[in-house]
Amino acid sequence: MASSVRTQAQAGAEEPSAVKSTGESFSWSSVILPFLFPALGGLLFGYDIGATSGATISIQSAQLSGTTWFDLSAVQLGLVVSGSLYGALAGSLIVYPIADFLGRRRELIGASVLYILGGLVTGFAPNLSVLIIGRLLYGIGIGLAMHGAPLYIAETSPSRIRGTLISLKELFIVLGILLGYLVGSVQIDAVGGWRYMYGLSAPVAALMGIGMWSLPPSPRWLLLRGVQGIGSMEEYKEKALNALARLTGRSASDKLSEIQIEDTLVSLKSAYSEQEQEGSFLEVFEGASLKAFIIGGGLVLFQQITGQPSVLYYAASILQSAGFSAAADATRVSVIIGVFKLLMTGVAVLKVDDLGRRPLLIGGVSGIVVSLFLLAAYYKFLGGASLVAVGALLLYVGSYQVSFGPISWLMVSEIFPIRTRGRGISLAVLTNFGSNALVTFAFSPLKEILGPDNLFVLFGSIALLSLLFVIFYVPETKGLTLEQIESDILQ
Repeated sequence: MASSVRTQAQAGAEEPSAVKSTGESFSWSSVILPFLFPALGGLLFGYDIGATSGATISIQSAQLSGTTWFDLSAVQLGLVVSGSLYGALAGSLIVYPIADFLGRRRELIGASVLYILGGLVTGFAPNLSVLIIGRLLYGIGIGLAMHGAPLYIAETSPSRIRGTLISLKELFIVLGILLGYLVGSVQIDAVGGWRYMYGLSAPVAALMGIGMWSLPPSPRWLLLRGVQGIGSMEEYKEKALNALARLTGRSASDKLSEIQIEDTLVSLKSAYSEQEQEGSFLEVFEGASLKAFIIGGGLVLFQQITGQPSVLYYAASILQSAGFSAAADATRVSVIIGVFKLLMTGVAVLKVDDLGRRPLLIGGVSGIVVSLFLLAAYYKFLGGASLVAVGALLLYVGSYQVSFGPISWLMVSEIFPIRTRGRGISLAVLTNFGSNALVTFAFSPLKEILGPDNLFVLFGSIALLSLLFVIFYVPETKGLTLEQIESDILQ
């Protein structure tokens, strides 16, 4: 929570369990669960990506599918693969008008229920139609989780470690991808193995739901509802104090908690002082909210249209051309890439609150530009230099994981004014999944028309535009409270 309290620097070393930053004290033990359970929503998103990689091989095999309907057409296979993506798009549309009504906690509980239903329906599907329904249900859960998780983490995290925690959520997504790859590699030779690949998400989703049920609502969301006139301001203020007490381990009557609540309340009242209480449906496209959407939406758009869903398509062939025996087995190649992605995301997690958002974005996107043009050069005239292609591939993966991967979602979660934060983030999530679907759909036709060399030139040119966007338009938010970002950067 934001606070106007300012403490004097102390000469002595602080206790390891407590940290002072912009007036906030916290113990690491108190931030673990409010981060962990929302982050499981990201892990389950990543798991779906990784599990689908192996499941599509299993489900199409006459020997391994365990079904009589394994002979899927290209359209049917596309529906299986992208079903969760289109479900996520639907989830983003559903949550846009009701985000502030649901609240972050209930939204994540709803996401866990949809994850459970989607995983079980898919795992036990008796035919293709039921399988696709399960994929759509799971995808709607992804849409809700990718909206609610960054909101809840951002609104309950101390400012000093907010960037670390939200970036750590991206680490959980990558960890989920890796787990999906690993489960796929274990179950790839089992008859009906695809059922286990999808169904094993249900127990993790149940843990997420139980965990979110045990956590309090976001104190900022409670105060927002009070300021919006939904109920008694005093009642919501008391609920916010109790929620903050549960999150921090302090007493509800603790003076610091009271000051933090009052400080946030002042910011909220100021944001609403001369405006209608609920705000218009399209308010996210006006004033400070529009500026926030250009920044956050621009980042998640460039995250996808610089080729992220497509570059790894070439991973197996590039590694195979370099003589790596593991490239003969797609599941092992996937695990290798997954481990590298995990390690590089860890670098971003460790450095985002130290170096800041802009240095990681500028450095990482610069690496993406170089890697894409190197890949274009490889396919144009460096066909014999396979190690160049391998280096470019790893440079792309590493650069993406220290920049667009975690930082885009971090910026989205902290840049929107609290008045429109729910709708703004749902719009950013919609932009992300929509552009992902567009790139995934357009990839094969573009590859046929342009060839891989010119396709990478196209992606590299877009990446260069994204670098200019970051340099000239994306602000630094390191160390600022959410209220300070709204008042100092957006106004």
